[in-house]
Amino acid sequence: MSKILLAEDDTDMRRFLVKALQNAGFDVTSYDNGLSAYQRLREEPFELLLTDIVMPEMDGIELARRAAELDPDIKIMFITGFAAVALNADSTAPKQAKVLSKPVHLRDLVNEVHKMLAA
Repeated sequence: MSKILLAEDDTDMRRFLVKALQNAGFDVTSYDNGLSAYQRLREEPFELLLTDIVMPEMDGIELARRAAELDPDIKIMFITGFAAVALNADSTAPKQAKVLSKPVHLRDLVNEVHKMLAA
């Protein structure tokens, strides 16, 4: 069972994503901010970091950058309503990161997660 770390500050969205991913057979750990998610990443490995970009305490881009420093093999996926502005060419986000724009259909999310983890 693949382990996913989810960082999403919107409580309803976080619950929605956790339930969908768990129903698809993933082991999901979630946090409502980037800093708490980063602290967990320092404690144990995850196969995938699924993060919003705009969050309090530490944004998703910084979280992804630090996650990639801790584990260069971690897969990174952003879910955001600000994809076009947040991930420009000068972004410090890991280049291999996948971006899904909100609103995202749960089936599409689960399919993209399966693809990333299979790659």
